[in-house]
Amino acid sequence: METISQEKAIEAMPLEGAERTRFWRDPRFKGMECLSATFITHEFAPHAHDTFSIGAIEAGSQISTIKGERSQTGPGDLYLINPDEIHDGHPGHEGYRYRMVYPPTDLLVEILEDVTGRSFKGTPSFSRLLLTDRELALGFHRAHRALEGKVGTLEADESMFGFLARLFERHGNAIIVPLQTRESSAVHRARDYLVENYTHDIGLEELAKLAGLSRAHLIRAFRKEFHITPHAFLTDKRVREAKALLRRGWSAADTAYHCGFADQAHFSRHFKARTGVTPGAYRSA
Repeated sequence: METISQEKAIEAMPLEGAERTRFWRDPRFKGMECLSATFITHEFAPHAHDTFSIGAIEAGSQISTIKGERSQTGPGDLYLINPDEIHDGHPGHEGYRYRMVYPPTDLLVEILEDVTGRSFKGTPSFSRLLLTDRELALGFHRAHRALEGKVGTLEADESMFGFLARLFERHGNAIIVPLQTRESSAVHRARDYLVENYTHDIGLEELAKLAGLSRAHLIRAFRKEFHITPHAFLTDKRVREAKALLRRGWSAADTAYHCGFADQAHFSRHFKARTGVTPGAYRSA
């Protein structure tokens, strides 16, 4: 196991001049998606995931907005983003190098039930989306490098399993769904309509009529509720559905057409803006 001084040495390493990404799925953790990357200029568009998003920066800094709150993070900070929570990301002054995992909900539930020896009630979640916990951040980097380095199965399993268990023990809880107001109910109807009809070319007037709001009111209330505009939400929904099709072996061209994108170039641009990798790289991982 690396010492803390070795971890500090890794943080002190200069950022590489070129951007790089490595994306893979780990079968030891229910096919959990994993990413290690260096970004100098790449900017993530507002997006969300069906899974949790857990990660930490090794070097440099990232400026991100999560659920409408803007923060700058660096080494020692952790991202704990729940499913469906809108976020983006932009490089700090010199860019950043970071690592992420995207564990599905059932994986976290399985780990929690394994640790506690009893059934977990409710849906796991994190109440704090950005926090500073240097010990856990270093543990995450060690666990992530074990997965990426293809070490022995037991070493990798124990390292990542232990990290996820400690993480939820310190910072996790069960989700509580708030009561909806009339305005909230209206924009949820609009959101649900976008989810159900994401392959169609939907107009703002059509969506506003469905919600029972004016077009301006809909955009304002939608952003207030979900921290994203209706169009950006629709684009993100299309990308999330595209990921599922690519995992099943669909071509990028067929996926773009099925998910309602104007063309393959339009699809590729939006896909990379939300995942950090191209559709081809995501498909072949």
